Amino acid sequence: MYQLSLMALLSPLCGALLAAVFGKSLGKWFTNSVTILGVLISLGASTLLLSILIEDPSQVLNQSIYSWMKIGELEFQLGFLIDNLTASMMFVVTFVSLMVHIYSIGYMKDDPGYQRFFCYMSLFTFMMLMLVTANNFLQVFFGWEGVGLVSYLLIGFWFTKESAAQGSLKAFLVNRVGDI
Repeated sequence: MYQLSLMALLSPLCGALLAAVFGKSLGKWFTNSVTILGVLISLGASTLLLSILIEDPSQVLNQSIYSWMKIGELEFQLGFLIDNLTASMMFVVTFVSLMVHIYSIGYMKDDPGYQRFFCYMSLFTFMMLMLVTANNFLQVFFGWEGVGLVSYLLIGFWFTKESAAQGSLKAFLVNRVGDI
């Protein structure tokens, strides 16, 4: 379950990074292929995790991956908590994200920011999965802030339009109020 969780979480991030680094030079086909493949791998891993937990609900995974700071007795870690609810949410997030990625191929076909859009979409999927799989409040906070940041970037994608710029600013401010 640990490897499936890592695969589900990191494959959209890998797709986003590859699209960001190589997307402009290798073109639209590469960009949508690598981001869709990342989300598709994540959907497959999420589906397997969900089927494992439906078959045996006692196989809950609560594991720390990395300890990044220790102050006295207080330790900050990154980790997973994969239970029935988490696996269900992972499946929903990755399925909807895959459908949006596929639909966006045609919708964004003539847009000059094609690669940037697909990069943002895969990064959004990663941040949602980070939020959903968190096993501590600090990681939930980073996932929440990441979702807020990428939402701001997606809402303001056409930043040259006044309405998009204003909409992204409103979303950013509403997220800050929600954080408080």
